[in-house]
Amino acid sequence: MVDALYIHWPFCLAKCPYCDFNSHVRERTDTSAWEAALLADLRHEAGLVEARPLRSVFFGGGTPSLMPPSLVAALLREAEALFGFADDVEVTLEANPSSVEAEKFADLAAVGINRVSLGVQSLDDAALRFLGRLHGAEEALQAVEIAQSHFARVSIDLIYARPDQAEDAWSDELARALALGTDHLSLYQLTIEPNTRFATDVRRRLFDPLADDPAADLFALTRQMTAAAGRPAYEISNHAVPGQESRHNLAYWRYRDYLGIGPGAHGRRGGVATTRLKKPENYLARIAESGHGIAEERTLGHREQAAEALLMGLRLTEGIDLGAIETRFGIRHDHLVDADRTRRYADAGLVWRDGDRLSVTEAGMPLLDALLGEIVADELVAA
Repeated sequence: MVDALYIHWPFCLAKCPYCDFNSHVRERTDTSAWEAALLADLRHEAGLVEARPLRSVFFGGGTPSLMPPSLVAALLREAEALFGFADDVEVTLEANPSSVEAEKFADLAAVGINRVSLGVQSLDDAALRFLGRLHGAEEALQAVEIAQSHFARVSIDLIYARPDQAEDAWSDELARALALGTDHLSLYQLTIEPNTRFATDVRRRLFDPLADDPAADLFALTRQMTAAAGRPAYEISNHAVPGQESRHNLAYWRYRDYLGIGPGAHGRRGGVATTRLKKPENYLARIAESGHGIAEERTLGHREQAAEALLMGLRLTEGIDLGAIETRFGIRHDHLVDADRTRRYADAGLVWRDGDRLSVTEAGMPLLDALLGEIVADELVAA
C-alpha cells in the first residue's frame, strides 16, 4: 500500500562538485510547463494504485526551494485531492540556506510545507568554498533561524570527513550544529562518487580523500556526540530527537511502497520499480507524448525484494524483522540470512539477534557495507 510520495525538482543554481544526484543548471524554467507536466505525472501514478491518505510528501532535488510556492501549492492540492492526507501528514521540502531562498519560507509554510531539510553542509566558510556551495556559514545560520520560525520541524545536512579534517575541528563544528536545536541532522561522510568533479579532482591528485582510519574515528565521534545531545542515530547517517525521525526516509528504509514523480525520480509500487527520464527536456517530451515521465517499469521478484528489504532495513538502528520479511515474500529465515556468518558476527559483537529481530550493533555500524555482504544470504544477492 502506497502512503508516501516523492516529487523531484531537478534544477540547481550550480552543480556541486560532490553531487551525483539528478540535478541540472538552466538559465530559465517555464513554471507553467512544469506544473502541467508534474500534475500529469502525478495523476498517472494515482490511476495505478489504490487511493489512501498520504502520510508523507517529500520535495527533493536538485533544489526544490527554487520552486515557486504557487507550484508547490498546486502539487499539494492535487495530491490531497487524489489521495487524501493523513491528519499528521509530513510534508518536507529540501532547501539551500541562501538568503534568496530563505525569504520564501513564510510562503512555503503557508501552502503546507511543515518540515524543511536545509543543505547547510558545513559551518566553515573555507569548507563551503571547497564543497562548491554558494552560501557562507553566517548565511546558513540565519537561514536555520528563519526556518525554525516558520516550520515545526527542521533538519540540517552536514558533510564531514573532508580532506585533512581533524577530530577537534569536526567536534567543534558538530557541537555548534547541535546547539542550533534542530530536531534532525543528516551527517554524511564525504564520498567521492563516480562522474563527479571531485572524482576528476582526485584522479588528477588535486586532493586526497581522508583516509579510512581517521574517517572511522570521526564516525564514532559523531555517534557519541549526537547521542549525548539527545539526537541518537536511527540510521547510519541520520540522527533525530526520538519521535522526529524522517517519516519519508523511514518508508524507504522499511521497504514500503512509495510513488516517485519528476525527472529521474524512482518509485516502488506493488512489486514494480519505476524510474523517470532524467534529462528535464526529455521528461517534458515524454509527458507530452504519453502523459507520464516513465523511462522504465520493472517487475521485482520476491528474492530481489527480500534482498533489498534486508539491505535497506539493516541501515536502521532498529534493524529488521525476519519473520515479517518471510511472511511478506514467502522466503524462509535460513534463505534470507546466512545463519553461520550471522552467529559469528553476533559472537564478535557486530550484530545482534533476538528471535526474529536482527540489527547491526554500534560496533558494527562502521563496517556496515562489509557486514551486509556477509550476512545477506548469497542466493538472495545473486538473484
